[in-house]
Amino acid sequence: MKAKDPIKQILDEKNIENIILHDENNNPIEFEQIAVIPLEETNKLYAILIPITPMQGVEEGEGVLFELDEEKGDLIVINDEKIIDKVIAIYEKMLNEGESEE
Repeated sequence: MKAKDPIKQILDEKNIENIILHDENNNPIEFEQIAVIPLEETNKLYAILIPITPMQGVEEGEGVLFELDEEKGDLIVINDEKIIDKVIAIYEKMLNEGESEE
């Protein structure tokens, strides 16, 4: 069975399946997709994913922020607190706007 392209899965608005990524030892880690957030100042897309498979260094229910590098076909873990804070602020704003429309 051919592995699915995680970037295509993340960008597919109709995708309801979890995302499977592999760690440095090629072990599969399953993630639930939470959001895709564009950050204008970096001109990049970021994905918030929550690992379903236990992941070292990540608490249960805690998200991981990935930069989507569509050209290289890579997902890059983001550890830069400034970018994380900005993406989370945009995500929270989106959530609040969604609640106020209901």
